[in-house]
Amino acid sequence: MERMSTLDAGFYFVEHKNVPMHLGSLVVFEGPAPAYQDLVDLYAAKLPLVPRYRQVVRTVPLQVFRPAWADDEHFEIGYHVRHAAVPKPGGARQLRHLAGQIFAQRLDRDRPLWEAWFLEGIEDDRWAIISKVHHCMVDGIGGTDLMTEVFDHGPDAARLAPVSWDPESAPSAVRLVAGGISDTVTWPLRLLREIPGFVLQRLQSRADLAGFTRGLTGSARRLAVPSASSLNGPIGPHRQWIWTTARVSRVKQIRATLGGTVNDVLLAAITRGFRDLLTERGELTDGVVVRSLVPISVRSAGERGVLTNRVSAVLANLPVAEPDPLRRLEMLREQMDDLKRTHQAVGAELLTEMLGFAAPTLLALGSRAAFQIPQPLVQTVTTNVPGPQFPLFILGRRMVAAYPYVPIGDNVRISIAIYSYLDRFSFGITADYSAAPDLHVLTKGIRRGLAELLAEGTAAPAAGTPSPRP
Repeated sequence: MERMSTLDAGFYFVEHKNVPMHLGSLVVFEGPAPAYQDLVDLYAAKLPLVPRYRQVVRTVPLQVFRPAWADDEHFEIGYHVRHAAVPKPGGARQLRHLAGQIFAQRLDRDRPLWEAWFLEGIEDDRWAIISKVHHCMVDGIGGTDLMTEVFDHGPDAARLAPVSWDPESAPSAVRLVAGGISDTVTWPLRLLREIPGFVLQRLQSRADLAGFTRGLTGSARRLAVPSASSLNGPIGPHRQWIWTTARVSRVKQIRATLGGTVNDVLLAAITRGFRDLLTERGELTDGVVVRSLVPISVRSAGERGVLTNRVSAVLANLPVAEPDPLRRLEMLREQMDDLKRTHQAVGAELLTEMLGFAAPTLLALGSRAAFQIPQPLVQTVTTNVPGPQFPLFILGRRMVAAYPYVPIGDNVRISIAIYSYLDRFSFGITADYSAAPDLHVLTKGIRRGLAELLAEGTAAPAAGTPSPRP
């Protein structure tokens, strides 16, 4: 039995009927489609690589202790690996609609928190898998590691035989409480012992500390800038989910000629998308921004593949009111440089660790309140997850595309995830079904944003631009 981390518990507690908190993906393969039972057998054989996939969440009444993971004595692989057909003619429109319905459904909390949907009937003799994994199990980077474990790295990979598994007995209520008491005593002591080293490791000089302090002031100033209103508001239980793509090579070409990082370029394209969306809605006014929560992985090299959340976040103002694409890119580059220079992600990570002092009951109430209280501080979430740059396979079939899904939260009606696979960036955009009927304007704007930056980069002499950063 293993206790959830503070951040994992926060993701678990914040979920409610209108806010399912799972991450997901749609991955498309070349045909022909395999037999459903072959896919079930494959997942069963791979489960020893991901033990968490056979564990359930155990809680204590009144949530006085952090939830724990325990083996599911009644685990049934056929419940988790499901089978569906895309409505005819099996094009992108039908696939997106079906995926939106599947992503909108909450995972069953009485079972291991994941599902894999085998979809047949896609045009051009293709098929797909939709994966759903609760956010309390894994962050985006961890999910990428999981994909590389479950999928094969070549078309002729040897088939693994399913291995028998004997689950541990379910923990008794007494054991859950006793473990919780021990955890409550040792957790704060460990934090007190580790936090000084944590701070010193990340803020290694007085200059770092001074920069961190200045960064807090800068964050306060960013929060004071007026933001777009229609992106915030109540959400319902239904979702729409669409995607668009861009070539990695073209994004890198923009970075090489105009400067900044790949992430800066992607944020600039998203900024153009929101600019077009607000223009369409008649909300684009001077000085307005779209404030985005930008998750940042804080995984160390030794933590890759570990199923837990190792993520922090910063707030970035997307300068949608700026008409000049080069100036938008420059503003984003300066802002992201400042956030990194002033260690703002460190502050968020430290705050998360400090929350370990709080009783889980307070953590649960605080997590829900933070998501449910109407507030204009954040209008969207934009996260960029690097995927494998080598082809993946299942049962000898090559994966040809991968599209990411991230949830939306209470009062935040649109979120964007970016995933790279081979030479493609895929933008997966999630929205409340009723609040964003014009979501196609955002995707078209993202494509326009990249096209105009590519044109500017082609016209501009590389020698006269800032040096790109790795």
